Amino acid sequence: MPGHEHIAARWVEFGQMDRTELRVAWAEAFGDAPPHFLSMIFMRKALIWDVQCRAFGGLTTEVKRALKSAAGGKQVRTPTPVIKTSTQLVREWNGRRYQVEVIDDGYLMNGDRFNSLSAIALQITGTTGSGPRFFDLNSRAGADA
Repeated sequence: MPGHEHIAARWVEFGQMDRTELRVAWAEAFGDAPPHFLSMIFMRKALIWDVQCRAFGGLTTEVKRALKSAAGGKQVRTPTPVIKTSTQLVREWNGRRYQVEVIDDGYLMNGDRFNSLSAIALQITGTTGSGPRFFDLNSRAGADA
């Protein structure tokens, strides 16, 4: 399987190609001639993307689905981050501190087991809502904590 050096070399190679050579490379990579209006830099970027996908794998089904939804004008939901078992989540709400432990098959809070963070958020706030958002897991800082 080609590595980073191969990809870097291909990028240099694509950078030295004229429009005709890029169109030939495009047809080889994608099975059809590119539209005539594409810029050379766009063709180079698409071709190197193809090389990267072949070397390291393409987009996941989940990402493809999200991109298709976004292209259709729909709002795309951010997937809930994966939280490692034994992680402790802490949230203060109305002056009270809540601590939740992530377990293999759910969550523990005050000795009670829950299937989802949303169920815990409901227990704490009395209203339905996103548990991951309640525990600030959708933000960059929360996801890294």
